[in-house]
Amino acid sequence: MITEKKFVPVMLTPFDESGAIDYDALTSITLYYLDAGAKGLFANCQSSEMFDLSPKERLQVIAHVVRITEGRLPVVAAGNFGATLSEQAEFIKQVYSLGVQAVILLTNQLVKANEPEEVLEANIMELFSLTGAIPVGFYECPVPYKIILSPALLARLAGTGRVTYHKDTCLDLAEVEKKNELTQTQPDFGLYDAYMAHAVDSLKAGSAGLSCIQGNYFPELVVWLCNNYNNRELTGDVKRVQQFFIDEMQVMHEDYPIAAKYFLQKRGLPMSTYVRKKGNTAVSETTVERMDQLYNRYHALARNLSIL
Repeated sequence: MITEKKFVPVMLTPFDESGAIDYDALTSITLYYLDAGAKGLFANCQSSEMFDLSPKERLQVIAHVVRITEGRLPVVAAGNFGATLSEQAEFIKQVYSLGVQAVILLTNQLVKANEPEEVLEANIMELFSLTGAIPVGFYECPVPYKIILSPALLARLAGTGRVTYHKDTCLDLAEVEKKNELTQTQPDFGLYDAYMAHAVDSLKAGSAGLSCIQGNYFPELVVWLCNNYNNRELTGDVKRVQQFFIDEMQVMHEDYPIAAKYFLQKRGLPMSTYVRKKGNTAVSETTVERMDQLYNRYHALARNLSIL
């Protein structure tokens, strides 16, 4: 079982006021994650607004993040884009050539919403055969629909030796526990949980770490939890932090990612609140009020923990 738990941020993509990618701000946020203690980065993911980036932009964002990290920590990135498995395989090869540790496969790009898991497994194995020995991971991305890997299928895939990373979004602790149990003999595999409501129990169950949107508000708090989840001397603080994530879950999901961009801007990050899907930088009065209140509640907690 992995003992060192790692926070792997799902990276935001900053844009300027015109909607173009702001690479200076992307540099700043990449370094911000590193300074907070992240042990890896997930570039070109849902939080990155990947479906609103062109193929060229996806590659440019990934390449920029890899270049800025300078090998200080591993970078993974989603890469199975294309109408056919052959097209997806070619894009996977392009992504891997940029220097990522693994290319993440979006499960919902591999089957239609109602197809059986047998079809999913067959398509994954075909994609494996088309991509040589490229290391891969999985992301149960909720958009446009969510495809969850069963514990048994994940175990079979991890057993191939090709899978190093799994971003789990099943939201079911029992399923997470089973996935960890069935994959614990795979030394290069790690399950990274997205659901912070059961973060402590997930880490105790063997998850390799956390990969959650909450890290786009206060990454240092997620790092703190990864480092201290099992610290008996800090049991009360750990419970307090876990409850904070539970209590603040809804407000952080509302109007995301523009809310997170506003929050980080408030924390001093030089980034616009522009979101591609909305096509503007407008932050509603309601979101501003909610984020300002969250900012104050977080600072009170962080001061208590001596992490700010």
